[in-house]
Amino acid sequence: MLLTDPERRLLFVGGKGGVGKTSLASAIALARARQGARVLVVSTDPAHNLGHLWEREVGDEPVRLATPVGGAVDGVEIDPDRTIDRHLAAVEQTMLRLLPERQHAQAREHLARARLAPGSHESAVLERIAEAAELGGRDYDLVVFDTAPSGHTLRLLALPGQLAGWTDTLLRNRDRSERFSAAMRGLTGRGDPERSTEAELRRTLQRRRERFVGLQAAVTDDRASGFVVAFTAEALPVAETLEVVAALGGMDVRVTALIANRRSPADGGDILRARRTVEDRHLAKVRTSVPGIPVIEVPLMKGELTGADALGELAELLVQS
Repeated sequence: MLLTDPERRLLFVGGKGGVGKTSLASAIALARARQGARVLVVSTDPAHNLGHLWEREVGDEPVRLATPVGGAVDGVEIDPDRTIDRHLAAVEQTMLRLLPERQHAQAREHLARARLAPGSHESAVLERIAEAAELGGRDYDLVVFDTAPSGHTLRLLALPGQLAGWTDTLLRNRDRSERFSAAMRGLTGRGDPERSTEAELRRTLQRRRERFVGLQAAVTDDRASGFVVAFTAEALPVAETLEVVAALGGMDVRVTALIANRRSPADGGDILRARRTVEDRHLAKVRTSVPGIPVIEVPLMKGELTGADALGELAELLVQS
């Protein structure tokens, strides 16, 4: 099926806030797991709903959400603060080991400012997305990303290339620094006590660059990755959806499908029938604007969509679409 293609290893579910991204991401994961796959659902939205949806405690490490016959669904809610703390703790340990003691206080002050620097949370989320993608390659058949609202997600997807370029610049600067140090050693005949520091910095920067380049390659791989845009058939979500599709195309990210969620029934009385008519007009606009992208319609479900049973019903609807 379109949403449960066994060849796909990464799937991003995005869209405007409040259109049901978390529910759809979870249902897709469950549908794939029912085929015997091991699936990881990763919430990148700062306002996490994954745990509430599954009625389970979900945190920054994978926890089991469901075990259909032959498969499994695990879940993670990315915690950027924890990622920043872990990263800065490792940097601090390295800096204190390599720097003279008189510079330790200055190094700690620099790290404290770095914690609050613009973009630090986005960078931390991206780091965890890259880790999840790598983890998926080892331990899972599919990783489904339940993303933050559209604008935030588009900025994140643009970051790998930007950060890889930024890291390239730092590596070139380190090259110039090392050549200068080598020339000074030749002139003075002395060893360079900072040589190990330079080598460790280079290794760290190179690992970071490789991780971001790998993520960018994975996200733009049409065979292994895809992006699903969820929306409701209303004026503002439709307008934003078309903007997202255009922006993703500009980043060479394939839009696998559009999901029109919570479609009003045609036989639900005058109010819902009138609403359905309006929705039909919006869907016609979507199909005309992006004719090459499949549009999947998901009906409005009765009751509250929480818990494994309700997600199972939604998974069935997606498979049948």
